Amino acid sequence: MSQLTRRRALGATATVLTGLVLTGFARTAGASSEPRTADPKHNAEHEGHAGHEGPQPFSETFRGRRIEGAPSHGDGHHGGYAVQIDGEELHVMQNADSTWVSVINHYETFATPRAVARAAVIELQGSELVPLG
Repeated sequence: MSQLTRRRALGATATVLTGLVLTGFARTAGASSEPRTADPKHNAEHEGHAGHEGPQPFSETFRGRRIEGAPSHGDGHHGGYAVQIDGEELHVMQNADSTWVSVINHYETFATPRAVARAAVIELQGSELVPLG
């Protein structure tokens, strides 16, 4: 009769997790390899650049604070997008996986700059956004 040891339990756990990761990777790769339909209106010089349109501009009041966001063409270290809270710039950055972070929520990622701005308003809890430098 074999006894369950810590080494065997860890080995079994590692095997199961590896299988789950590889299964998820195979599903992801399979989904992205489906053929795309051709769009006759698509400009030929932008072939292969789908999804580079960037997030849409926004302007709204959220919890009593004015948040705005729009594409920017400044120095480029903000991911090409500028976000402001009550007229003060919130430094945001787009990650390689297309998620967004800010200096307020640097370790939490968000799907859009609007979501980053809203999360920053919540985190500030009514405090003013102080410019960086």
